[in-house]
Amino acid sequence: MCGGSWIVRALLVLAATTGVAHAAPYPEKPLRFVVAFAAGGSIDLLARLFAQKLTDSLGQQVVVDNRPGAGGNLSAEITARSAPDGYTVYICAPSLVVNAALYSRIAYDPIRDFAPVTLLASVQNALVAYPGFAAKSVKELIALAKSTPGQINYASTGSGSSGHLVMEMFRSQAGITLTHVPYKTIGQTTADLIGGQVSLWFPTIPGALPHIKAGRMRALAVAGARRSPALTEIPTVAEAAALPGFDATTWYAILTPAGTPKEITAKLNTEFLRALRAADVQSRLAAQGVESIGSTPEQLTAHLRSELPKWAKVVKDAGVRVD
Repeated sequence: MCGGSWIVRALLVLAATTGVAHAAPYPEKPLRFVVAFAAGGSIDLLARLFAQKLTDSLGQQVVVDNRPGAGGNLSAEITARSAPDGYTVYICAPSLVVNAALYSRIAYDPIRDFAPVTLLASVQNALVAYPGFAAKSVKELIALAKSTPGQINYASTGSGSSGHLVMEMFRSQAGITLTHVPYKTIGQTTADLIGGQVSLWFPTIPGALPHIKAGRMRALAVAGARRSPALTEIPTVAEAAALPGFDATTWYAILTPAGTPKEITAKLNTEFLRALRAADVQSRLAAQGVESIGSTPEQLTAHLRSELPKWAKVVKDAGVRVD
């Protein structure tokens, strides 16, 4: 009996070590990089930059898969339903947590259905006006809006978009009434702002920066807690309007489906942070007005949890629903 037990134990050890010896290293096939919005925007540019860097470092192709739709819900649902094997990587924006308040029902939980990798980077929104707009500063804008309630309009790329909610946060804290004009595309919004069909907009800096530099848009303020390195001469909303604590930064995070093994999310975290620190990436991000962050998975989870109530309040105060 003892001899038989010894043989059984030996066979089990042999099977275990053989399994380890033949375990395939990760990754052994191409990765899919699901992007929350369409090609051409800030998040897409970021995704393509990091997809190339990870293709080089991992030795496997990282394919960008743009999945726009339902304000970011479609991409989140696709990721949440994907196999938790490390081959589906998701880059998302604040819509991941905003939509929990914006929609009466979504098919995913922004915390439970995802495994955090890293809070990658952020961009600020800039409050811009068309060049002929009467107000030349935020204080002048607030004074004008208070004297003509509802007569000043502002653009966004749709109800619930970052530009819409940031403006609603600003409007609420400044105590003014503005009229919202939602558009379907960034191109149409840009053209009408430059042409003066709408007066104001809160786009992200990377897309607006060329127009600001060329004088086609006038930047009045940036929405973050500190000035943007890309627009150091432009004050924050908090500075320009005496609204302490105003901070509506747009961030980009990397997630995988819930249940992804921790050793895989740890490897992805290492690869993204290595790419983020590369000199060529740093220079490209800075030129576009993107600020690198890089965090641990735990820090990303804490960030997502803090963003949920913040944006829920903005949505509730603005009375916005998208269903």
